Amino acid sequence: MRYAICFTPPASDPLSLVAANWLGRNVFSGEMVEPPAVRGLGIHEIAFHTAVPRRYGFHGVLKAPFHLSPDMSEAQLLRDLMRFSGTVPPFRLPRLEIARLGNFYSLQPSAPCEQIQYLASAIVQEFDRFRAPLSEAEIERCDPDGLSAAQFANLHRWGNPYVMEEFRFHMPVTGPVNAVDMPRIEPALRTIFGPVIGELVMVGNVALMIEEGAGGPFRVHSLHPMGKVSARRIA
Repeated sequence: MRYAICFTPPASDPLSLVAANWLGRNVFSGEMVEPPAVRGLGIHEIAFHTAVPRRYGFHGVLKAPFHLSPDMSEAQLLRDLMRFSGTVPPFRLPRLEIARLGNFYSLQPSAPCEQIQYLASAIVQEFDRFRAPLSEAEIERCDPDGLSAAQFANLHRWGNPYVMEEFRFHMPVTGPVNAVDMPRIEPALRTIFGPVIGELVMVGNVALMIEEGAGGPFRVHSLHPMGKVSARRIA
């Protein structure tokens, strides 16, 4: 079993509902969802291109999946995540946009966001004590020979190459897409997500996600509201 600390909008948020339809699974309930009808794309094609993010559910990772250290408990993790979340004020992301990162597509902020960078870095540092050390097999899966010096150092210090200055917040909506399919996938994503990414997204909670069995799907275990109670009411 693994845990991850992420951001995802509340279950009732329009963005969450659209993402669940596109990915074919609700990250809160774990229930499978019928994919939308998209001109030029068959249901099986959508299922194929969303297979990877469907397993992880709609989210933006803040601390990548980790095994719990043997001397830590889930209760301790929950307690400390609740305490930590109350110390960070809510904020809004810059407008999200469909963006290609390598050969897969994500929703990404259209401008740099210092608050999400700070939040991710703080969580990586604050909760590193909960993370069990990586096994040799896990390190090899990160392809250490293909990493930059900074990414290699991050891998061995924090268990993930893409943290701190190397972090880039994104919410994946496809797995790898080959160049032949990109001209059909990208317009479909703009059609599906266009109506719900015009509004600024409030980052008002931190989600603890849990993997259902080894290699199983992830789901939201709990949402932890950010900021003091009085600040949440104002927001």
